[in-house]
Amino acid sequence: MRNTISKVFGLLLVLSLAACSTPVAPQAGLKIVASTTMVGDVVRQIGGKHVQLTVLYPVGADPHTFEPRPQDVAAIANAQIIFLNGLELEHSLQPVIDANATGKVVKVSDGVEVLPFSGSETTSQSQATSDPHTWMDPNLVKVWVNNIEAALSSLDPANAEEYAANAKSYLAQLTDLDAWIQSEVAQIPVENRKLVTDHENMGYFIHRYNFTLVGLVVDSLSTGASPSAQDLAKLEDLIRQQGVKAIFIGSTINPNLTDQVASDTGTKVITLNTESLGDQGSDTATYIQFMQKMVTTIVGGLK
Repeated sequence: MRNTISKVFGLLLVLSLAACSTPVAPQAGLKIVASTTMVGDVVRQIGGKHVQLTVLYPVGADPHTFEPRPQDVAAIANAQIIFLNGLELEHSLQPVIDANATGKVVKVSDGVEVLPFSGSETTSQSQATSDPHTWMDPNLVKVWVNNIEAALSSLDPANAEEYAANAKSYLAQLTDLDAWIQSEVAQIPVENRKLVTDHENMGYFIHRYNFTLVGLVVDSLSTGASPSAQDLAKLEDLIRQQGVKAIFIGSTINPNLTDQVASDTGTKVITLNTESLGDQGSDTATYIQFMQKMVTTIVGGLK
């Protein structure tokens, strides 16, 4: 009997020690949701190892037409902070956020000096009156950085110094990016800095780097609007009159209309990543790489 008790006790001791030697570590870090890949990358730059980040919009998704999935609803419900671009870019997400969010919602573009939307249409996908594409100017992304740092530090003051250091480093990178863009754009004479794009998404870039927007294939912030035959004819006349060299179209856009305009005017069509970063390891995987690729493509297309 004594031997049996000893054996049982010994077995329990072994099992207890084994359990102690292989603990299941809880996941560390704040539970964070970001809407777009651009917002997600900047959050990652500031939060580093202290955040568990979920990005809602997949690589290549068009934020104007994105519809949330069940896993997005779950991520929103569990998030301690939800970072949005703001300015109605996430219009389709708002009902889900209103119904499910329990954490703080931060619009990273708050504080940006916004440009008015000059288009003539709004749609069910976007009721914006101000241009939401603030990532097109790295100086405005600095506002994002400050908003993100403040939100993370408020929720996690123990790591506030690290968030501040990360933010300072990334702000310096954005300053360098702006200087590099200016030097690249300087290769194109001001009179040749003429852009035709698929929809109104380049306003902040145009404003910062002294370009002229000749026209839009779709006179709207939304990619879902449809131009009339009269609108397209007017655009084609402008392209011919001003000697526009290229039409720039986002990679998420159906190219049919743009191809028609290009064929009618003898203009080339050049594809840009404008609404989403690329896959990890690609040449547009980060915001800075995304901007470098976009600028290189625009400058090359207008030379």
